[in-house]
Amino acid sequence: MTSDDKEQLLYEAMEQHGDYLKRLVYTYVKELQKTEDIVQDVFIKFYKSLESFEGRSSIKTYLYRIAVNECQNYLKSWHYRKLEVTEKVRTWLKRESLEVDYLQKEQNQSIGELVSSLPIKYREVLWLHYYVELSITEMADVLKCSPNTIKTRLARGRKLAKITIEEGKIEYEY
Repeated sequence: MTSDDKEQLLYEAMEQHGDYLKRLVYTYVKELQKTEDIVQDVFIKFYKSLESFEGRSSIKTYLYRIAVNECQNYLKSWHYRKLEVTEKVRTWLKRESLEVDYLQKEQNQSIGELVSSLPIKYREVLWLHYYVELSITEMADVLKCSPNTIKTRLARGRKLAKITIEEGKIEYEY
């Protein structure tokens, strides 16, 4: 594969999958600047690994697998854990009262926030299914688990979201 071919393939991948990758990464890191950094790293790794890409999966699935790995690595990093604790302390020091916090949180809820609040194993399958529109098989490739595991996580994630809505923890108009 020539370098022109690699550059063309990279450009096409960025055009076709860049926005979806940003959305996926943002569901993990919830910070715009870090999202852009990770997406850039994903495309760099993709470009460097094009020579060894065997084509057993689609480029879309391959990119999503790289993105999920990068997000998981970031969430395990010392920098992220330190930042997370610091933010929790700042939030705790700034809050006026539990009542005001609760009311404000209740008013600001949305379905996107509901999905973000689910455990990561449910959040990622819901996101990949509804926002990225991957098939069960593609999600299984991206997340490196069986299609049955994906189906189970989808069902449980939907159930958790439904329970949350029904219990009134989130206001949702049908």
